Amino acid sequence: MPLFRALVFSSVLVGLIVGVVVTLAQLYATVPLILQAESYEKAGEAALAPAAPQVQVPAHDHSRHVHPANAWEPADGLERTLYTAGGNILNATGFALLLAGAFSLRRTGVTWREGLLWGLAGFAAFTVAPGLGLPPNLPGMPAADLNDRQIWWVGTAAATLLGLGLIALVRAPLAVVAGIGVLLLPHVIGAPQIVDASTTMPEALSRQFVVAVTVTSFISWVLLGSLTGVFYRRFSN
Repeated sequence: MPLFRALVFSSVLVGLIVGVVVTLAQLYATVPLILQAESYEKAGEAALAPAAPQVQVPAHDHSRHVHPANAWEPADGLERTLYTAGGNILNATGFALLLAGAFSLRRTGVTWREGLLWGLAGFAAFTVAPGLGLPPNLPGMPAADLNDRQIWWVGTAAATLLGLGLIALVRAPLAVVAGIGVLLLPHVIGAPQIVDASTTMPEALSRQFVVAVTVTSFISWVLLGSLTGVFYRRFSN
């Protein structure tokens, strides 16, 4: 029972705190950039629309690329913000539960410093390593096939976690060499890329978005690791 209480209570508290902080950071850093990107996307669609009837080709089915007109989505403003905050809280709670579960398997006591290191490992695995091949994209940016990107992203995150675990937890020379090899493997294979990457999106806007997403993720993982360490230690005693 004490272990279950430590896992659940620490994860819920951390998820609530981190979810709210991340939502505020997104409202300040990433949401304005997304809104700008959407304006460029709509302007590009409007510019292409008049030229379409002049081309004598069969009508193209856009149902695979856009949402149906009657598809539900939260309204802009408070409703969208609340749904975003709810998603962030659930996401942070899930990752905090994974971290707390990992802490429960450690025989030594967990401090905020050790939690911070685990959080940095999560940042490396879920943000830095995948971002080297597939940086965050704004709406309207060209991208490779979604399934291919998801497979590479998941494989890269898993390989990074495994590689870091071999290096930091096993520490044997052979394990360190194997860990480095596992870390490099996804990048040797290479992320799926699109042939025609031309876009009307300003490059500066895309760079700002990558920086904003990376900084927000860094804040999230630092808080996730350190706070999970603090609360898990408190509730497990």
